[in-house]
Amino acid sequence: MTPKETVLTAFEGGKPERVPVTLFGGGMWSIKNWGSTFEELATDAERMTQMLVEMSERLQCDIVYAGSGYNNFHAAALGGRIKFREIGAPDLEEPLVSSEEDLKKLNIEDVDKDETIKTVKEALRRTKAQIGDKYVVTMTAWGPFTLAARFVGEEDMMKATFKKPAFVERVIDFATELLIHLYTDIVEDGTLEVISLADPTASGDLISKRQFKQFAVPALKRFTDWARSKGVHTLLHICGNTTDRLELFPDTGASCISLDHKTDIAKAKETLHGKMCFAGNVDPVAVMLQGSVDEVEKTCKEIIEKAGTDGGFVLMPGCDIPPDVPYENIQKFIETARGR
Repeated sequence: MTPKETVLTAFEGGKPERVPVTLFGGGMWSIKNWGSTFEELATDAERMTQMLVEMSERLQCDIVYAGSGYNNFHAAALGGRIKFREIGAPDLEEPLVSSEEDLKKLNIEDVDKDETIKTVKEALRRTKAQIGDKYVVTMTAWGPFTLAARFVGEEDMMKATFKKPAFVERVIDFATELLIHLYTDIVEDGTLEVISLADPTASGDLISKRQFKQFAVPALKRFTDWARSKGVHTLLHICGNTTDRLELFPDTGASCISLDHKTDIAKAKETLHGKMCFAGNVDPVAVMLQGSVDEVEKTCKEIIEKAGTDGGFVLMPGCDIPPDVPYENIQKFIETARGR
């Protein structure tokens, strides 16, 4: 099986020849260790493609993520400002929406005009053409709840879930429409087989199970229903401890849920196996960054034993990894899943 076949088999609930294995995103690590910056690559599709292709062979992950770290541009394209940082992904300087009147002024089609978004899509297409037979090549974005929180501001979003729930739902609806629009061309032209969404603001550490069910699940289901209607899988990552809401994840419609290291992976297996693919959940800091090679191997074997021996599982870190994770730890992470 190719890496792509291995992942897609797991996403469809099957048992591939080996445990699928991949980083989640990996943009910060890849760009830094390739010797470039987010700002340098932001308008250079040729070099972004070169980075993605070369780092795919160095990392040997089953999934290659175009646009990892560039998620904030999808909000900034509608009138925000991006701040590039010396270390880490570019950030959105300030929220765009404080009222429904502000929301009505936004034009979803402005996302098509942004040079960085166009660069990422061009790099995605070029990367898919070069290595798409071997690897799953995807493009990342924030999930609906997190993208909505980018528009409103995270703190105000949290308050509004209690004080202005109807407003929150309208912003989330808008964010969902934006995501569908963002992905439509690269889905309909056959570029994407898997969409990657990260919804960290829907974290188990930020919103309750009730809030997750009310605000996050319907928007995710709307998006994944659209993706499935086009024959495309969705890989969804949610941060924080989500052990208390594992049974809700199949309702999102995602093909695979990527779990934070705080989540009980044995409970995830008990709850999700046979219902949806799940992934996780090696600690990206305590193990991947700070642990020894032996500790990485031990942790990966323990997680695979608890979660990954019956299919429908992908070994992943519990979130994106820091840019200074030792390469040897990533190698051991990959090799352990592959039985080497």
